[in-house]
Amino acid sequence: MGDSTVTTVEGREEAVPHPVADNAGRGPLRRLRTPRRPRLWFEILLIAVSYWTYSLIRNAVPEQKAEALRNADWIWRVEHDLGIAVEESVNHAVNSVTWLIVGMNYYYATLHFVVTLGVLVWLFRYHPGRYAATRMVLFATTGVALVGYYLYPLAPPRLMNGGDFVDTVVVHQTWGSMASGDLKSMSNQYAAMPSMHIGWSLWCGLTIFALASVPWVRVLGLLYPAATLIVIVATANHFWLDAVGGILCLAFGFLVARLWYGALPYRLPRLVPTAGQQRPAAPR
Repeated sequence: MGDSTVTTVEGREEAVPHPVADNAGRGPLRRLRTPRRPRLWFEILLIAVSYWTYSLIRNAVPEQKAEALRNADWIWRVEHDLGIAVEESVNHAVNSVTWLIVGMNYYYATLHFVVTLGVLVWLFRYHPGRYAATRMVLFATTGVALVGYYLYPLAPPRLMNGGDFVDTVVVHQTWGSMASGDLKSMSNQYAAMPSMHIGWSLWCGLTIFALASVPWVRVLGLLYPAATLIVIVATANHFWLDAVGGILCLAFGFLVARLWYGALPYRLPRLVPTAGQQRPAAPR
């Protein structure tokens, strides 16, 4: 292993190991794509453009209402067969506690963005060597979700034909989901599979759990996607199986980052070499 020094956020210098070629000429002992220091202006622009593009494509997917409703009926039957069709009971139980369901409406509408952006900022500031790879996981997860929206239109439980679900945003008149109330014309109503509330929240939770140094913060990281799962079901925005779709998308995101960087994002060095410092030796 060769080392190069980097300057930490506190101004100290630390050594960052790099893979080097072995003496037998067999190439690097472990090839890693060297992370580069993220640039703030570029990241802000990239995230803004990427989310705008994601929203544009998601909402441009045709609202195949008839097929989406048929798929929702099928999902509901499958969950009954599996004995996990409890969404309606959860929806009604939580809806009976006004302060709780109102809180969940705002949770659904805001934390999805606030926590995700907060984790990105934290990575950028304190884990620059892992930032790009971890961000790639998020982007790949979101990108493959668009394929799911196109190939498998799905109505959320609150829009099912003959269902007894409560649209909690409409009933309690809270500012909330872009797919409810006065805002529903701005969002594709039938893009419930996979759930990116689960994909993003699990990405946040795993990142916090893997990289945070404070034990109670790591525990909160794991509780966040669990709480999100309860919220998406209680507000009748998703089935349990939509969450499974979100998890599968996240697994795809990790696979993409693993193939690109040669390691899982959390195994990469926390810091990155500065300009002019040693690079990994090239294969012979």
